Parts: sequence; C-alpha cells; structure tokens
Amino acid sequence: MKSFFAALLCVFTGFAHAAPALLTDLALPYLAAAPADTHDKPLIIFLHGYGSDERDLFGIKDELPRDFSYLSVRAPLEVDGGGYKWFTQDTDQAEYEGVTRDVDTSTDLLRTFIEQATEKYRTQPDKVILVGFSQGAMMTYQIGLQHPELVRGIAPLSGKILSALNARLQPDDRLKSLRVFIGHGQADNRVPFTGATEARTVLENLLINPAFHAYPGAGHTITSNEVEDLKGWIA
Repeated sequence: MKSFFAALLCVFTGFAHAAPALLTDLALPYLAAAPADTHDKPLIIFLHGYGSDERDLFGIKDELPRDFSYLSVRAPLEVDGGGYKWFTQDTDQAEYEGVTRDVDTSTDLLRTFIEQATEKYRTQPDKVILVGFSQGAMMTYQIGLQHPELVRGIAPLSGKILSALNARLQPDDRLKSLRVFIGHGQADNRVPFTGATEARTVLENLLINPAFHAYPGAGHTITSNEVEDLKGWIA
C-alpha cells in the first residue's frame, strides 16, 4: 500500500504546495485553506484513503475555485507502518467491506466534524460537499445517504457503498436534494469498478441520478481528467 500511495501523490505533484499546520480544534485533525470571509461560502471537505493522511488530497483544492473553503481530514485509526484509515477491512468478506464497529465510529466522528466545521466556517449545510477517495469515498456514502441534511453533495472517487449501509437504505424524501459525483477507474484492482456501477444502481433506486464518470485504463488512483470533471461538477 505504501507504493500505491507514493504513486498517488505523484499524480498531484503539480498541485503540491507547503501544507498549513494541522488543526485539532474539531472532532478530527484537519488542514484548512479558507478565504478571510468564509460566511456562506461553499465548504469542500476531503477524505483520504487507506494508509494515507490529510495531506493526500489537499492539493486538489488548487484546481478548484479559490474563494471556497477547503478542509482535509485525518481518519481516526492508525495503520501499522504509517498512515491512517477510516476502518479495518473485514477480511472474512469476499468483497471489500469494513468492520462495522469501525465504520460506525468513524461515521459518528465525521458527522460531528461536519457539524462543527459548518458552524466554524459560517456556512450552510447546502453549501457543503464531501470529496473522498477509496475508504474516504465509502465514508462520503456513509454520511450522504444517512445524514443528507449535513451536505449538499458527495463525490466518491474509487469507492463503493458498503453492504451494511446498503442493507439499511430505503427511499427517503431527504435524499431528493443530494447531489452525487461518482468517479472510478475501470482498471481498478483494489476497489473494483463494479463498486461504482452497483452504487449507481442503488442511488437510482433511491431516486438519485448521479453524475457518473468512468476512466478507461485507470487503476486505483485519481487522474487529471477526473479532477477536471470534478471541477466542472462542483462549479
């Protein structure tokens, strides 16, 4: 996994800048980049993947509108050998699934973080967007589909809807305003592309029509084309 995340960071070499100091005043540690006046400005929150940290996706902000507020969150669980994770993978399952206890604990922490951040940065829930990669993408589904009142939209990149969450889902009028961007490499051998297509079907059954983007030849990574598509969707 270390070699994968080293490769992922290389994708964003063009975005790299010195990161600001880690902040710890909210429920989870995070990095922040925000204009002097954040009142009612869109708030974009990045959620990294397994084995990485809050620095991993933060550079994407440089390709997005400069007058938005951007936060990048550190997952709560440490990975042996370095990095962080949102949950432990349940290796008893044939597909990529999480240990339910970990997933639920991280979901609760992330929900609290979003509520705190929305208040601190003086914006509204309908201006909050979660952007997550891999495990972080799975966490965007955990929040967006269970607590849609907290966000305007979610952008799961190279993720899936965990089966425990899928089993709890049912049509809900609160989901009508949720916007979803799905991005996934068709050659992903870590979280298979079927995670994206199955998520699209689940969302459509909930009367959500996601913006769906497939990237031929791309593995478990984020491409420059994907960032450009994400930029257009956020705009």
